[in-house]
Amino acid sequence: MTEFAKQLKMYRTDRGVTQDELAGKLFVTRQAISKWEAGESTPDLNNLVKLTEIFNVGLDELVFGIKNQTQIDNDEFVLDPKTHTYVRRYGKMNFWDYINENWWVIIAIGTIIITAASLFS
Repeated sequence: MTEFAKQLKMYRTDRGVTQDELAGKLFVTRQAISKWEAGESTPDLNNLVKLTEIFNVGLDELVFGIKNQTQIDNDEFVLDPKTHTYVRRYGKMNFWDYINENWWVIIAIGTIIITAASLFS
């Protein structure tokens, strides 16, 4: 039995939903739900998304049983010992990150250019 099959059956039974009721919500047959729970087949992407909405869980949690796991790129982020949070390594900031963090610099430079242009024209 796949992890998805276990998760699907667990969420369905925990919420007191029958295979027939779940099949009705997804517009599939009860046999399809039974095959998903037995690990004999898997739903298409549209039905996976609908299942996450019905059970109010994330796709990783439904398919793999992973709860609230975040992945940190250790090449780009390091743990700051003072704040105990992940911060971007020096020198790894791209243009859009710079604009996001320093938008005020762009506005200041733009204001200076516009003022200078109006003074010298």
